[in-house]
Amino acid sequence: MTSPTADCLFCKIVAGDIPGDIVHQTEQTVAFRDINPKAPLHVLVVPRTHYANAAELASADPTTSAALVTAAAEVAAAEGYDAYNLVYNTGAAAGQTVFHAHLHVLAGASLGLAG
Repeated sequence: MTSPTADCLFCKIVAGDIPGDIVHQTEQTVAFRDINPKAPLHVLVVPRTHYANAAELASADPTTSAALVTAAAEVAAAEGYDAYNLVYNTGAAAGQTVFHAHLHVLAGASLGLAG
C-alpha cells in the first residue's frame, strides 16, 4: 500500500473531499459512477486504501481485492443486472489513467468482450 497522495483523484472521492456519484459503500470499498460511461451501467469500485493498481492490491491485500468483486456484484444487482463485465486496467499501456486500483463494472450494452 502506498500513502494517499494529494493528487489522487480517487483518494479525494473516498475521503469526500470532492464529489462523486456514490452508489455503494462498505468498510473496504466505495463505488461511484464513471464520469465518462462506456455502458448504461458503468461504476468504478475502489478500495478505501490506496494501491496503485489491481496487481499491487491483490498481492498486498487479497481480502480487499475480493471485496471489490463482491461490491461489484452488489452494485450490479442493485441496478437490476444479473449479467455484467468486470474490467481492471493495470498500467498506462493497458489504459489505466488514475493510478489507484479500481474495478470497472459495466452492463447493459454489448461490449464486444469474448468470454
